[in-house]
Amino acid sequence: MSDEIKHECGLAYIRLLKPLAHYRRQYGSTFYALNKLYLLMEKQHNRGQDGAGIATVKLNTEPGYKFMHRMRLNGSGAIGRLFQDIHSQVAELEASHPEIANHPGLLKGYLPFMGEVLLGHLRYGTQGKNDVNFCHPFIKSDINPTRNLMMAGNFNLVNTEEILRKVQPDITTPAGSDLGAMIETIHHFLCKEDSNNPAALDVEKILRESTSLFDGGYVCSGLIGNGDSFVMRDPNGIRPAFFYKNDEIVVVASERPAIMTTFNVPIEEVQELKPGHAIIVDAEGRFKHTEILAPRELKACSFERIYFSRGSDADIYKERMQLGRNLAGNVLKRLNNDLKNTIVSFIPNTAETAFYGLIKGLEDYLKEIKIAKIKAKRDMTDEEMAEIISRRVRIEKLAIKDVKMRTFITEDASRDEMVQHVYDITYGTVQRDVDTLVVIDDSIVRGTTLRQSIIKMLDRLGPKKIIIVSSAPQIRFPDCYGIDMSKMGEFIAFQAAIALLKDTGMQHIIDDTYKACKKAQEEGTLQEQNYVKAIYESFTAEEISHKIARMLKDDEVHADVEIVYQTLEGLYDACPNHTGDWYFTGNYPTPGGNRVSNKAFINYIEQKTGRGY
Repeated sequence: MSDEIKHECGLAYIRLLKPLAHYRRQYGSTFYALNKLYLLMEKQHNRGQDGAGIATVKLNTEPGYKFMHRMRLNGSGAIGRLFQDIHSQVAELEASHPEIANHPGLLKGYLPFMGEVLLGHLRYGTQGKNDVNFCHPFIKSDINPTRNLMMAGNFNLVNTEEILRKVQPDITTPAGSDLGAMIETIHHFLCKEDSNNPAALDVEKILRESTSLFDGGYVCSGLIGNGDSFVMRDPNGIRPAFFYKNDEIVVVASERPAIMTTFNVPIEEVQELKPGHAIIVDAEGRFKHTEILAPRELKACSFERIYFSRGSDADIYKERMQLGRNLAGNVLKRLNNDLKNTIVSFIPNTAETAFYGLIKGLEDYLKEIKIAKIKAKRDMTDEEMAEIISRRVRIEKLAIKDVKMRTFITEDASRDEMVQHVYDITYGTVQRDVDTLVVIDDSIVRGTTLRQSIIKMLDRLGPKKIIIVSSAPQIRFPDCYGIDMSKMGEFIAFQAAIALLKDTGMQHIIDDTYKACKKAQEEGTLQEQNYVKAIYESFTAEEISHKIARMLKDDEVHADVEIVYQTLEGLYDACPNHTGDWYFTGNYPTPGGNRVSNKAFINYIEQKTGRGY
């Protein structure tokens, strides 16, 4: 994605089902669980670069000894720094007490993160809150072990204020944080359950009471001081989670390949956590995958397939390939089928798989042309035959991101000049004023990098035309379930629709939409209908794309510029099992989504900063 948006967070959960000594005998390492947690987190590093945290619960500790531990760091390299700190603790202990280095039970007593229940989290901060205090896991401490709770997750809630008003907790976690509201709520019902049933917590009941209040998309995990633990997924299945279990271990992660690689298990042994379900492992190691909330219409996030998750997942790889292939017909139309004078490339790096799919689609067309020409001319010479057979789609790597570049200048004119050079180009590949460049990106959100950098850089090669292709449809509406796309005025598709309304004398639609949103806000019905859909209804997707192209073409650019977006039909064909499309269509899976969209529009008109929830 050339326009950076905030990534999804990542989760890693491990529950050992046997004593620590077993893993030393079986795998030759007392640090089996910590090593696996490190791998799970690194294999999901794409999901969070702003911070990381780990937590551990030790089972069956003697009274008076600490049984819960947490460590968090923010900034780049947080995962490595966390585990380097643990390694330093181990080295120091082995140097001072070499006699206990090979005794798992003794190590457990000395080392904070030697425990049976482990939780890791990767964070990509939203709202600019990259403070370590906002890194997961959060913790609620209590003198009663059973009322201690640590939590982490991948989610956004859109009704945090209402939740906190209902449970009226004694708030000790960061105000304004979604996880803060979540942990306060679950802790409230945890304490209530402990008061009523101190001998044996009913974790299912706690989760049912808590999550029935949540509006949003989430995968959350909690470690309770008594040794119980859980991982819970929202009833629409918006956020992803996968698990693996054998007689030694229970593992949950946000991405399937992370589990497959870390534990060297085949794809069929890694299961998806069902929507509305929780994995619960009690203090005795008893495992349940049980329904907590009735599953609703499946609305798994399609952006996971387009962009967020690693493409090493077998299904995601196929889906991204198909997204590219589905664009081939529209691209050929824009090219008037002239592949001879066309160069195809991609903007690194997540669009690469869709690029291969696009190439396959163009090659299918080229193959049909070859067959037709050969059939049409039976007496073809060897030279003519060789020329036809040798035709290929022209492929070059045109845009190369200079990862060392940092826009450290704050003055606007100078910063814009520096931004142009974040991407470099490959010279000597283009026939000036003849070739068309087709460059695929996985999505176009704001268009800022395209306008300020990429299109200008490509124009220096002297092409006749530049076609930017998005493997995702137009992003028109805010997201409120995990992705930090909440300011409607930043979306280039929204800007284009507003501009078209003004260009065509339909300003009244903007005014009417604002009035409808304000009226709903005053009546408390802001979540009943997404009024912002009216902004787009007067124009086709192609008309909006054409306007976007004009907006993204700087006056300095000589080449013609066109924008080709994935169609909704192409998206559904490529990702049939992940139908979460609210950022494209405005069809939100929960009522809170409508409220966020309407509130974001009000903020846009009233020129207020901040997200709509």
